Amino acid sequence: MTRSKQIRFVVPPQAAHWVGDGFKVHNFIPSLRGLGMRDMDPFILLDYNAPMTVKPSDVPRGVGVHPHRGFETVTIAYRGSVEHHDSGGGGGVIREGDVQWMTAASGVLHKEYYEKEWNRTGGMFQMVQLWTNLPAKDKMREPKYQAIGHGDMGRHELADGKSLVEVIAGRYADVEGPAQTHSPIHMMNARLHRGATAEFSFPAHYNTLVLAIEGTLKVNGTEVPANHLLRFDNEGETFSVEAVGDTAIALVLSGEPLHEPIAAYGPFVMNHEAELKQAFADFNNGKFGYLED
Repeated sequence: MTRSKQIRFVVPPQAAHWVGDGFKVHNFIPSLRGLGMRDMDPFILLDYNAPMTVKPSDVPRGVGVHPHRGFETVTIAYRGSVEHHDSGGGGGVIREGDVQWMTAASGVLHKEYYEKEWNRTGGMFQMVQLWTNLPAKDKMREPKYQAIGHGDMGRHELADGKSLVEVIAGRYADVEGPAQTHSPIHMMNARLHRGATAEFSFPAHYNTLVLAIEGTLKVNGTEVPANHLLRFDNEGETFSVEAVGDTAIALVLSGEPLHEPIAAYGPFVMNHEAELKQAFADFNNGKFGYLED
C-alpha cells in the first residue's frame, strides 16, 4: 500500500544574484537550510532565473570560460535562448522548451551566453540550471553532451486531453525521457490546465522537489505560488499536482541519493579534499583543454 508524501516546507525565491552578466538567479540549492548538497543529493545546485525582461544588445551577455569537474549541469529553457560551448566539443543552442545536459565528469571548460540573434532582439527570459552529482565511479569519465530538443521529450497526455507531463529523464507512467543518467533521476514538466491533475509516485527515500514555474499549484492540497519551491520529506511515495488557475507549469525532480562523501569548492564537486586539490592542479596545468572566450 502506497502512502502520500508529506511536505517538509515551501520556500519563496531568495534574493537574486547575477551569474556573469546574463543570468539573474535565485539559488535554492545549496544555500537554504534543509536544501544543502547532502540534503538533496543527487541535486547539488538549483539556480532559478525567474522571468525577466532582457533588453536588446549587440554585446554578448552570459558567463565566460570557466571549469567544471565531477558532476553534470542541466539547463532547462522556459523562455529565451542560450548558446553553449565546452572544451570537449559539446555545444549548441537551446530555445524555449529545450534542455542542455552536460556531463563535465573528468573536466571541461565551459561557457554560455544568450544566443546571438536572441541577444540582439531581447525578450522574456526564464531558465533553471541544475547540477546533478555523479557517482564516484563516474566522476573521472570522459565528458559528454546531450542536446534534448523540446520535441524529443517523452509525453504523457492527461485525461483532459490538453494537459501533459513532459519527461526529460526517468519515467512517468509508461513514458521514458531521453536523457541518459548515471544514477536514478526523474526530471519532468507538468503542463497543466484548470481542472487537470498529475499523479506522481517515487520511492520514499528519493529526494523529491517541485518548483512552480508558472501559475499557482496545489500539491497534495497545499498551495505553492509561482516561483516557490516545495520539498517533500523522505516518507511516503505519492503526490498530486494541479493548477489552481487556468494554467500552471511544475518542474518535478526526484532522485536516489548517492550516499557518498561530497567535497565541493566552486566549480568542482568531488568525494575527497585530495581530489579537489588535484582538480585545481589539473585546471591550472591546462588539462581541461582549451576554449576560446
